[in-house]
Amino acid sequence: MLAITMGDANGVGPEILLRVAASGGLTGEEIVYGDRAVLAWAAGRLGMDEEVLDGIQIVDQELLGENDVAPGSVDGRVGAAAVEYVRRATRDALEGRASAIVTLPVNKEACRISTPDFTGHTELIAALCGNPAVTMMLASDRLIVTHVSTHVSLSQAIARATTERIAEVIRLTNAAVRLLRPRVRIAVAGLNPHAGEHGAFGSEDDERITPAVDAARRDGIDVTGPVPGDTVFYQAVHARRYDAVVCMYHDQGHIPMKTLDFDGGVNVTLGLPIVRTSVDHGTAYDIAYRGKARTRSFELALEMGRRLSASRYTRDS
Repeated sequence: MLAITMGDANGVGPEILLRVAASGGLTGEEIVYGDRAVLAWAAGRLGMDEEVLDGIQIVDQELLGENDVAPGSVDGRVGAAAVEYVRRATRDALEGRASAIVTLPVNKEACRISTPDFTGHTELIAALCGNPAVTMMLASDRLIVTHVSTHVSLSQAIARATTERIAEVIRLTNAAVRLLRPRVRIAVAGLNPHAGEHGAFGSEDDERITPAVDAARRDGIDVTGPVPGDTVFYQAVHARRYDAVVCMYHDQGHIPMKTLDFDGGVNVTLGLPIVRTSVDHGTAYDIAYRGKARTRSFELALEMGRRLSASRYTRDS
């Protein structure tokens, strides 16, 4: 059973959910965590018969009503509700009532009004799971990237790129990609221009990345690095030399992924005791409830959630 969180009621999450349901994209093995009143309002706004809800199992948290929806608006109450959907779904997954969580987008600004330390789904779910070591993976048919850090400033990202953390992300990447690809060849992107060029542009690549790569190789992982960031994605995508790229910070991984396959990427949190996947886009306030939002990333996130939860079950049996 997949747990789907509805996301921010003022964004595209409810719309995407209903359109996928109306097109037959749900199997009946899903539970939606959200507000039925919002989904009923959304169905009407999209010109759908409210009967579309009859085929959806809903954990109605009764936090919002139709009068709370203001498409495209940052609203603290809506943000607080979105956080609660995730909290409830995560608890249920931890207790075995769901095989995976698939999250629809929230607005970080709206969430921070009630939860000031909110930085994203990944961090919230990790905290609810006891704060294991996690990393964000973006995966599509064209490219897989993982991240040493994500939602922090660039100066913090540099500080967090330690040998221990890089080695940790290499291990998490190797374990995940083994479930998705027939072989696993990992590249570790450099932090500095030209991967530091042997100290000419910074020492972090030699002092932090190289020891992590050497340690992973000793553990039998097929990994190369540091590879300059301006060539590593060409080598992975076009030369097909690598099956995944470990990136040092958020934009180093997100920019190539969203340029190559904006609609085809899936966000996966690695290292959790549960499976969590997500769409690889935000709330898209500017097009919410206009019938323009594309559903492919959500459909792929559902597929990935099913695939990874099945793989985990098989592996752990």
